[in-house]
Amino acid sequence: MKKARVAYGGAIHEAIDWDGRLKLDDGRIIEEGKAQWLTPIEPRTVFALGLNYADHAAELAFTPPSEPLVFLKGPNTFIGHQAFTRRPADVTYMHYECELAVIIGETAKNVNKEEAYNYVKGYSIANDYAIRDYLENYYRPNLRVKNRDTCTPMGPWIVDAEDIPDPMNLTVKTYVNGKLVQEGTTADMIFDIPALISYLSSFMTLSENDVILTGTPKGSVDTIVGDVVVTEIEGVGRLVNTIIGDEAFSISNQM
Repeated sequence: MKKARVAYGGAIHEAIDWDGRLKLDDGRIIEEGKAQWLTPIEPRTVFALGLNYADHAAELAFTPPSEPLVFLKGPNTFIGHQAFTRRPADVTYMHYECELAVIIGETAKNVNKEEAYNYVKGYSIANDYAIRDYLENYYRPNLRVKNRDTCTPMGPWIVDAEDIPDPMNLTVKTYVNGKLVQEGTTADMIFDIPALISYLSSFMTLSENDVILTGTPKGSVDTIVGDVVVTEIEGVGRLVNTIIGDEAFSISNQM
């Protein structure tokens, strides 16, 4: 089942896909365009992986890591489907990253790889924009690269784990203004989902609605104000996002 969170009629609702429309938790059925899409869950602790696709590491001329490269993201970064991401006027390179988001469903500690999928609630899509101007190095992205306000669209749906029988064999695509610019497969992850859950839970407790952003394949290119970016993962959905500039906020280009 595909589930979402939306704002409609002055309230926040849980909703499900209803043949291309939305069925709200109060029984009303509305057109998708009538609702404001929120992130499908309220993210708790969010773990993001760097260089977790072999082709992406090769693209950047890096040796694949021998241990997961993980950093944390704040809740300020997350926005929903059909929302706007701000590109600061002073940056020269800001690129998308289509990522499979793994959403934890229950408390997990010291989980074996063989049992890891039992702790997954479902899957979503995240577009984890990066501003390369602020990058110190690919092994240690700093806060300004990955924690800018509005820079991580997520959604539209959370798809139940049982509806994705093999999350390690999904096609990943990104389109900019209708042009295919990125295509890969989750099969190319260096550290797969069970390995990541086992690794993280070995030294900290994972909780419901913690999220693991599993990295992106090769093919990230610069985006500019006005670009419409669609990130798509097989079986999970299509996440649409538009880049806007500082002028939309009527303030200086510094946040």
